[in-house]
Amino acid sequence: MTTAKNRIKVGISACLLGAPVRFNGGHKQSHLCKTVLAQYFEYVSVCPEQAIGLGTPREPIRLVGDTLKPRAVGTVNSELDVTDELTAYGQQTAAQLTDLCGFILMQKSPSCGMERVKVYQYSGHTAEHGGIGLFAAALMQAQPNLPAEEDGRLNDPVLRENFMTRVFAYAQWRELLNTGLTLKKLYDFHARYKYQLMANSPADCTALGRMLANSKKERLGILANNYFSLFMSALKKIANRGSHTNVLQHLSGYIKKSLDSDDKRELQALIQQYRNGIVPLIVPLTLLKHHFNRHPDRYIAEQVYLQPHPENLSLRNAI
Repeated sequence: MTTAKNRIKVGISACLLGAPVRFNGGHKQSHLCKTVLAQYFEYVSVCPEQAIGLGTPREPIRLVGDTLKPRAVGTVNSELDVTDELTAYGQQTAAQLTDLCGFILMQKSPSCGMERVKVYQYSGHTAEHGGIGLFAAALMQAQPNLPAEEDGRLNDPVLRENFMTRVFAYAQWRELLNTGLTLKKLYDFHARYKYQLMANSPADCTALGRMLANSKKERLGILANNYFSLFMSALKKIANRGSHTNVLQHLSGYIKKSLDSDDKRELQALIQQYRNGIVPLIVPLTLLKHHFNRHPDRYIAEQVYLQPHPENLSLRNAI
């Protein structure tokens, strides 16, 4: 059971928690963030626009110009330019809040939006593909490994499950570092995440294993930094039914000698039903866990893939 003491520290746009900090004095409270995820997260609430001194209510700002290097200016008074302030605050937040394990950002915001934020051209039209909010861009550039996601995208079950997997992995990595990193601990960490990595990115899983195998002459600190960067990049890739099926088949191989023919047929049938989109991932996974409870395997018991996030979140019931 998650308690206040062991909740994971995650940054969040203040308006998503119901704080009346938007330009019009309103908020964008998210039930998912405020009620569901709050059971597992200790939130650090941030409103970049308030933090740089803009009042509430206030004149709205918008992004203008080059989508790669937009300016944040007032919608009424174009002389109001807070580009440098928002960028500096993003860099400051990244430097000060080093104990965060994730960040949930307000979508479409000129300060917090992660993608497809409207960028107005001097013609008055918006750029086709949009840009990134200035606070979010600075934060993600300063902490590229930190799991970040927009509130709207978290309504997608696949993206929500992916984000939560990354946040809990990031927290486990921090815990590993806090206990004192050794080469053996790094190897063990990779071993526990093998099948989760295989589900997200088989190629990166192989590359990470090769990195560790060729690490004998590399300093541990450098190796750990390089490993973790590729590790988080791998987890950011979205696992699909094909890659999950591949992992399920690998796991089933560990108990094939322990099951009778009926159990084998039932398990294979459920794995194929999952692959074909008939049942969610939780169905074959639950049966696999049942068989491993009856026929324990120490290596498999330590695999993060079996439970990368709290079971009560039911994240694999909808993917």
